[in-house]
Amino acid sequence: MSSHTQVPGAYSRLTLTGFLTLLLIALMMGANHVAARTAFNQGVDVVTAVTFRSSVTALVLALILWQQKVSLKLSQRQPRTLLLIGVLIAVQSVCLYSAVARLPVALALLAFNTYPLLTAFWARVLYGHRPEPAVLLAMPLLLFGLALALDVLGAASGLGAAQHWAQIGVGIAFALAASATFGLAMVITQHEAADVDGRLRTFTTMATVAVLAAAVAATQSGFHLPNATAGWWGLGALTFLYGTAFTIMFTVLPKLGVVGNSAIMNVEPVFALVLAWAVLGQTIAPMQLVGALVVVATVMWLGLRKR
Repeated sequence: MSSHTQVPGAYSRLTLTGFLTLLLIALMMGANHVAARTAFNQGVDVVTAVTFRSSVTALVLALILWQQKVSLKLSQRQPRTLLLIGVLIAVQSVCLYSAVARLPVALALLAFNTYPLLTAFWARVLYGHRPEPAVLLAMPLLLFGLALALDVLGAASGLGAAQHWAQIGVGIAFALAASATFGLAMVITQHEAADVDGRLRTFTTMATVAVLAAAVAATQSGFHLPNATAGWWGLGALTFLYGTAFTIMFTVLPKLGVVGNSAIMNVEPVFALVLAWAVLGQTIAPMQLVGALVVVATVMWLGLRKR
């Protein structure tokens, strides 16, 4: 899932309203990436998309902070930590959209969804936490499902491994880089910024991403705007969907008490798969679909298991 900076919390009973809200967020996040691919196909570049998306989301969150009178008080160390998290999410955002621009949307999101493994890796490296037995059990399942979904041997494509990877290799590298940076951001958030209000934490993250993306655009050739009407629809849709999903995530979900069940949102690649087929005409082979379901089911099991 793209750029979700929630920290897992305590589990609570999941109501029908909460369940449907989680599915709605997953649908909007999946649709956001399909809209992004539409924009990319019409001349928009990754930095432009990230700038527009993050700026509008930051503005919406700023209004929420003001309207709800959220305290902006931080400890001496927290501003540096929040800046680091923002930089990591900026890298993750650019890498994930770069993957979406090069791969079928669902496959880019599936490769990104390996982030629970990378989160466990960073927790071990930075804080000495041993991976839970469930994570160790999930590792081969995730990798097996991902291997099927990505058609690592090139059998489904009929191209052979070498030619197939020549086509998808760069996109997969971007997706895995997004996974690694997101996992690192999650670990740092949990250990260094968990006591910062989620609305404030997400605002600072989105504001940092917006500023960095705009700065990159300024040092290059400026913003690359759409060259066709479909591109404007795509850019507008990705901005609206992303901003709306994040607003719901940090205003509605805490009231519903379903933060601990947020792993349900990992059905995002399934929604993206259906939407990419309907809107973009992207398809994957049956064996790749099996692999996709293995990845999604494993990630959901990891998130929903009782601790």
